[in-house]
Amino acid sequence: MFRRNWRIKRMSKNDRLDYLNEYGRWLSAGGMEPELKAELEAIQGDTREIEERFYTELEFGTAGLRGILGAGTNRMNERVVKRATLGLADYILTFEGAAMRGVAIAYDSRRKSREFALETALTLCAKGVKAFIYDSLRPVPMLSYMLRRLNCIAGVVITASHNPPRYNGYKVYWQDGGQAGPEQAEAIYSYIKKEDYFSGPTMPLDEAEARGLLTWLSEKDDEDYYNDTLSVLQRPKLVKEQGGALKLVYTPLHGSGNLPVRRILKMAGITNVSVVKEQELPNGDFPTVAAPNPEDPNAFTLAKTLANSVQADAIIATDPDSDRLGLAIREKSGGFRVLSGNKIGSLLLYYILSAMRERGAIPKDGFVAKSIVSTTLADAICAHFGVKVKNVPTGFRFISELIERSRTEPGEGTFIFGFEESYGFLAGGFARDKDAVCAAMLAAEACVYYRSLGKTLSDALDEIEAMCGCYDEAAKSYTLSGKEGMERISGAMAALRRDTPRAFADMPVTRFEDMRTGEAIEYSQKGETELKCETVGMNAVRFLLKGGAWICVRPSGTEPKLKLYIGANAGTQAEVHSMLDNLLSDADTKLIKLLG
Repeated sequence: MFRRNWRIKRMSKNDRLDYLNEYGRWLSAGGMEPELKAELEAIQGDTREIEERFYTELEFGTAGLRGILGAGTNRMNERVVKRATLGLADYILTFEGAAMRGVAIAYDSRRKSREFALETALTLCAKGVKAFIYDSLRPVPMLSYMLRRLNCIAGVVITASHNPPRYNGYKVYWQDGGQAGPEQAEAIYSYIKKEDYFSGPTMPLDEAEARGLLTWLSEKDDEDYYNDTLSVLQRPKLVKEQGGALKLVYTPLHGSGNLPVRRILKMAGITNVSVVKEQELPNGDFPTVAAPNPEDPNAFTLAKTLANSVQADAIIATDPDSDRLGLAIREKSGGFRVLSGNKIGSLLLYYILSAMRERGAIPKDGFVAKSIVSTTLADAICAHFGVKVKNVPTGFRFISELIERSRTEPGEGTFIFGFEESYGFLAGGFARDKDAVCAAMLAAEACVYYRSLGKTLSDALDEIEAMCGCYDEAAKSYTLSGKEGMERISGAMAALRRDTPRAFADMPVTRFEDMRTGEAIEYSQKGETELKCETVGMNAVRFLLKGGAWICVRPSGTEPKLKLYIGANAGTQAEVHSMLDNLLSDADTKLIKLLG
């Protein structure tokens, strides 16, 4: 049973800030950062811009804070970061001994990331809470790993993941290494609301260091992470012996993965790695891409050019905080195919389970975890190897919770691998969030293995297809802004629950699941049977169709969007794509009508 995928909603009309008075308070506040002061002065008289920046506060929930950089309560800036940290510190201080356990802090290559990280550290120190901060940028998974290694009570990562350059964010992690859960997010927010943007204690850096409240983390602290990550290799000897023959291209997309990914590959034995020079160094402007997102095939443009020039076997890409991995493989035609997150997850899963079975290492109680909107090809692969699949709501913290329970509670099974369709993958469970560093190593290892057989990753996908059939997925988002948009999204979800469609593209619905309540209905010739969902606590509905296809609809947890996911399987790719086109067309027509 999973808990509600909860987040703090925007203020109601009655709770909206008095934006003009709040703007005036910020404008006259002493000690304001010069950059923010200049912004505030520049918008004097612009009521519309003032309202946008001050009518509300950034949402705080299980994903922490995320917003556009700039001055205002509805923006990411030093004042917002300090206030959030004051609330986090007060929450931490309610736990006995937590202040001395401290908080681990990391940051990526985005604008103001280092400044926000240092603001976070010094604010914690001023409240008497120890801070362990990296001396240079690090990926999310390394922070998740480090806070567990240091036995910290919490962690903070300054990042906005793969959002455009004008965004940054503040992600809170808890002691198990996963993002703070719903109850913790709610509790932390209750403390944040008590704080003011211009009050609270401060502490100079030299004092924090002298008093032993601030500790800098450096490369020497990363050794355990690398060693544990290397232990996930399935065929380490083969990689050491033949890894140098693999030709790999890597792009960190100006982010934090550059050094860690290259280091883990070199330690594993994969030494022939060409890095996209234009995207190698950290740069918060991300000048070579529209968005630093490995989900976008356009992010591979420069990497493909380099890969063709060096005759590379594959391309890997990581986003700014290096929790998401993108992969492009060379096909028989000679060109490169950028894989979906579902295809990458299936490929890594198949490789891991094949290698484990070869040496008789699949645990009898082993399980694979995936989000409910991820491909059912994973279910087919796991069925072939006799491994259980556990489906969870969207959000990697639910996979993190499964891993924690498997380590602490008898009978919960042995974690093998977890993934989301949104390009998040994890093996080993040493970190408790998506780990593109580990995933890059495993993808490269799979390349080495198939190369040793005279094959490619494209051949591996053909093997999976021959074993399980052809699977593919499609997705679409509907963005509706403002209060009216949110009401239309809510109305569409209510309509799907009230007047449940019984077919899509003439394919009968065999089962309807309301994952918010956990109730399900199975349709058959004998009538309707009431059942329970495996996945509960997610504002989503899912339709299972005759033949194995499925449709899932849910509102976004972080944006004013309604999301549609479709999966299908058939004997040939042509049949799958035809089925997907028909299902997408029908589902799209239905949703547009419901959205008005």
